[in-house]
Amino acid sequence: MTVTMMILAVALGTSFGVVLDRVGASNPNYVIRMLNLSDLHLMKTILLGIGVASILLFGGLLLGLVDVGHLSVKTAHLGVFVGGLLLGTGFAVSGFCPGTGIVAAATGRKDAVFFLLGGLLGVGAYMMSYSWIRGTGLLEEVFGGKATLGKISNIDLPALFGQLPGEWLGLVGGLVLAVIAVSLPDKIREGSAG
Repeated sequence: MTVTMMILAVALGTSFGVVLDRVGASNPNYVIRMLNLSDLHLMKTILLGIGVASILLFGGLLLGLVDVGHLSVKTAHLGVFVGGLLLGTGFAVSGFCPGTGIVAAATGRKDAVFFLLGGLLGVGAYMMSYSWIRGTGLLEEVFGGKATLGKISNIDLPALFGQLPGEWLGLVGGLVLAVIAVSLPDKIREGSAG
């Protein structure tokens, strides 16, 4: 990695952290209110961000502005889904995910520091038990391993719905998320956290 790439990574990471903090993602009370549906500001922001990114990415692929070689499809295995449930549970209990926890710790939140220490302990426990976990079958590939939802041009990977063009699925999915974000009310029910 060159010095320029390192500087760019730090600048982009810092900018992203500032945005996360500004939209309230580093405040666990906002996250808890989002999850109990009493303040959907953060949910609307997240859905709009994912939607716009999908529109730009898949629209760029369709127009030939994005090189498909920059895409990285991760391998699907049962452990990903188990890990997702664990991450989601931790997110709901603590009000932090790994990225927002780092941002919150950078702003001086002590609870975020303890969250990050707990996460590091969890990573250490996973590393120490990796051989055992591998033997359970949790790391066996599912859904074709490295697979996409629809067939993406110039990628030699299986698609779960091979008859559907992946670029169009991504573009339509992004539009749907953006419309949902704009259409959501500010809250669905009364309630508060902290």
